[in-house]
Amino acid sequence: MPGTNLTREEAQERARLLTVDSYEVELDLGGAQEGGTFRSVTTVRFDVDGDALSGASGTFIDLVAPTVHEAVLNGESLDPGQVFQDSRIALPSLVAGRNELRVTADCAYTNTGEGLHRFVDPVDDQAYLYTQFEVPDARRVFASFEQPDLKATFRFTVTAPEGWKVISNSPTPEPEGAAKNVWRFAPTPRISTYITALIAGPYHEVHSSWEGQGRTVPLGIYCRPSLAEFLDADAIFAITRQGFDWFQEKFDYPYPFEKYDQLFVPEFNAGAMENAGAVTFRDQYVFRSKVTDAAYESRSETILHELAHMWFGDLVTMEWWNDLWLNESFATYTSIACQVHAPGSRWPHAWTTFANQLKTWAYRQDQLPSTHPIMADIRDLDDVLVNFDGITYAKGASVLKQLVAYVGMDEFFSGVQRYFKRHEWGNTRLGDLLGALEETSGRDLTAWSKAWLETAGINVLRPEIETDASGTVTSFAVRQEAPALPAGAKGEPTLRPHRIAIGAYELEGGKLVRTDRVELDVDGELTDVPALTGRKRPAVFLLNDDDLTYAKVRLDAESLATVTRHLGDFTESLPRALSWASAWDMTRDAELATGDYLDLVLSGIVKESDIGVVQSLHRQVKLALELYAEPGSREAGLLRWAEAALEQLRAAEPGSDHQLAWARAFAAVARTDAQLGLLAGLLDGTETVEGLAVDTDLRWALLQRLAATGRAGEKEIAAELERDATSAGERHAATARAARPTAEAKAEAWASVVERDTLPNAVQEAVIGGFLQTDQRELLAPYTEKYFAVVKDVWEQRSHEMAQQIAVGLYPTLQVSQDTLDATDAWLAGASPSPALRRLVTESRAGVERALKAQRADAAAG
Repeated sequence: MPGTNLTREEAQERARLLTVDSYEVELDLGGAQEGGTFRSVTTVRFDVDGDALSGASGTFIDLVAPTVHEAVLNGESLDPGQVFQDSRIALPSLVAGRNELRVTADCAYTNTGEGLHRFVDPVDDQAYLYTQFEVPDARRVFASFEQPDLKATFRFTVTAPEGWKVISNSPTPEPEGAAKNVWRFAPTPRISTYITALIAGPYHEVHSSWEGQGRTVPLGIYCRPSLAEFLDADAIFAITRQGFDWFQEKFDYPYPFEKYDQLFVPEFNAGAMENAGAVTFRDQYVFRSKVTDAAYESRSETILHELAHMWFGDLVTMEWWNDLWLNESFATYTSIACQVHAPGSRWPHAWTTFANQLKTWAYRQDQLPSTHPIMADIRDLDDVLVNFDGITYAKGASVLKQLVAYVGMDEFFSGVQRYFKRHEWGNTRLGDLLGALEETSGRDLTAWSKAWLETAGINVLRPEIETDASGTVTSFAVRQEAPALPAGAKGEPTLRPHRIAIGAYELEGGKLVRTDRVELDVDGELTDVPALTGRKRPAVFLLNDDDLTYAKVRLDAESLATVTRHLGDFTESLPRALSWASAWDMTRDAELATGDYLDLVLSGIVKESDIGVVQSLHRQVKLALELYAEPGSREAGLLRWAEAALEQLRAAEPGSDHQLAWARAFAAVARTDAQLGLLAGLLDGTETVEGLAVDTDLRWALLQRLAATGRAGEKEIAAELERDATSAGERHAATARAARPTAEAKAEAWASVVERDTLPNAVQEAVIGGFLQTDQRELLAPYTEKYFAVVKDVWEQRSHEMAQQIAVGLYPTLQVSQDTLDATDAWLAGASPSPALRRLVTESRAGVERALKAQRADAAAG
């Protein structure tokens, strides 16, 4: 990826020199049916600071394009051959005051999910386009000063095939011209380049509105016509209106844009993107088959997350990408708070999901060699591109949740309200938000910010309890530890201030019921808790009850013994989730043997009512058995898990979410002839499970396992693809083909991803997912050497998204051995990879190292 980077210093110098006023962007998409390139004409007006200009040698505008036809600066033609190099057009002859630049170029459609992505639906053979600009990809569509603090207004004019829908940040106008194929959009408010958007094609649309505070905001939902029958627009509108109601109350600032469209688009790399007034989502959120309630909860959180960005991120935007965490963490925190607190919410226990999934992600990320402070040091675009991680999203949101507990929810949102009013349409740094919160809460947040946002790593909290002969607590303290950071990580271990709750639980009628709760500040190495002394010791003391802080929590021996026997018996979902998360963390840290973790899950999961927790446990058990179990006992553990999954599938309530979840869990690990025969029977209809709908997506899950075990081949895959001749079917078929246990299938999958560069992003991802099968370690062993031979070239030649898929997805994660670590170390020492690639490979190496440690612990316990 040569020539596309931008350093923080370059961005600061450019912002010192100029202020951007407006863009007029004309795009001709009339040839979209043929693909290739499209004509882009950009006129940008900007002001140059005369004092800054006197010491500058000029500046540049960003553009990634095959061809620049013309560049005219202040009426003077520039020679494209001289001024256009890599991703920049040099602007050597600026004048103080107003400048005008016009750039005419041919820009390229992509199939990588970056810039202007072009997709042809196999169902109707129609082209569908959408933009994805975060972080630096507006420059793939129009010439722009590509950094978040150079905001401007944007006026788009689009020529597209007659009959298409064209959507952007401003309301869609009536098409003009004899062919009704020119759309002239009104200018946007002042926004950053990365949140501008264009979506075009023969999309299906549904419209409604939100009404409140004397205002009507038009709402739109779009998807491809081939998905229209599955689009549950009413449910999506309901969540959206709930978010509008709650956010406008809490933010005390009117929704900043004229309309709000939500567009479900194909082959999208992320979950969604907060384009101003035109949010794009991956269209897997339009569910073609039955899914559990956990999927609807996840979609709801994503919808609310993107809506929160309309204020935090779009109205008020970070100055530079080191505050990306604040954008994402704020949206994550407020989306889940909305799910919990909004009247009539379907998911009032959303903090359980947060603790069980997002915080688990954060804890994992924070123990990698690449761990970094929440407020990361983002030196350039390459840094930020690999920083959409568990610290940026989940640890940051966890810390915001702690901050809310620290300053008070009312005070927090009062500060946020001041922040929006004070900085509307501008750019800010972290201190701007903290300053507003200090005003409304009266707390000095300087020390808090330094400890939590400027240091890396995770703390461990342990209870220290003493009792007398009668069982009365005579001493209770919380010990805080700051473990050494992983080898290679920057920084020093840090003890932090924590706001936590401690819950006391008793067994009543076989259920663990909270009988007391104490909330306090924990700071330093040891914090006494006198409020818990002088009373009879309960069955369980649970630190960080209600999940207020971000820390790894350990149970004392007596509490651990009770929880081990009764984990599924907590009456509330959140303490169960916290206990499950602690057990999983102990397994990953080699403090709990994999076999013991399996025992714990099998004893408690049958009592777990939260479907999201159940599905997380399914994933974690499978991962533990495949990577953390001692190799000699791996197969026995997987067989035991498969038998348990089948038993629970048959015992589950017909048609329930739990039944579907157990069906998928069983399909993922079925291994005996009888088990695989059942999968084949469910697929061809000779076997049934009462209430289980073997619909399109479940059929593919069954077939993919049969293909991976050699029980199905090309004939069966082709027949299923004919049955599901959609883009989703094509992806599923690609996974199944790559999963086949033959040298030929692996060679073809490898060649299609690594040796050729033609697959769309979503299909490449599907092939990689099928290629790596945990039952095929010996078959995949030769690809370790091949990976290290090509990964640097791939990184340098492919776009970021495509290269990252390969660098992470094809790393030999399944080859858990010292040889893999040695091969990685040799490559890191000799290949001189870029910092971003080095980070990704180092993270993958850490996974193998952790697995080796866990396998040794499992062997010692066995």
